[in-house]
Amino acid sequence: MDTETLAPRIDHTVLGPETTWRDTERVLDEAEEHGMNACIPPCYVEEAAAYAREVTLATVIGFPHGQNAPEAKCAEAVGADDDGADELDVVINIGRLKAGNGDNGNRTGASDNDPIEEELAGVVAATPLPVKVIIETARLSDGEKRRACEAAEAAGADMVKTSTGFAGGGATVDDVALMSEYLPVKASGGVGSYEEAIAMLEAGAERIGASSGVRILSGAPDA
Repeated sequence: MDTETLAPRIDHTVLGPETTWRDTERVLDEAEEHGMNACIPPCYVEEAAAYAREVTLATVIGFPHGQNAPEAKCAEAVGADDDGADELDVVINIGRLKAGNGDNGNRTGASDNDPIEEELAGVVAATPLPVKVIIETARLSDGEKRRACEAAEAAGADMVKTSTGFAGGGATVDDVALMSEYLPVKASGGVGSYEEAIAMLEAGAERIGASSGVRILSGAPDA
């Protein structure tokens, strides 16, 4: 795959806890130069939207643990939209997912995914922006991954994303293949080379999330 085809499928990412505006500016410059998207912290979206008008901006909601109240996630989504974000990557509430019916707010007859689906549907409805749901595959069994993807699909999300990059594991070919049965997949976490990116795309990923976007592109045959 050549760089012109690959670049728009990469979300060049900077989301560390010590990320400064200077770090964000560098990622935006690289994204603009190479034709990539950028995934940045919510606190810099307004500045970034003014600084890099041609770059598609993704930002994160409920990051990195997903335990924010549903109302807080919706408010984050609205704020990001107002600030100029183009896409939202929202972290699923893993504790709620794992608890299933045992943690559905004492409602009888609710499905295992009910609280997760409701929360995600609220975020989807809060803005017109595309929503990617981060399910944090490293913390889930295959059955839980499927339930997370089912909830995202039922909620009207646009994509599912493997990882935050902060849970001790990232994207794998097997997880991408499983997730792609439900929705388009963003493979994120640990993808650091052209070969790794292509493996994810061949497994069914539509998008790559990586802090190594420039390095990935430098490995393309025409680079």
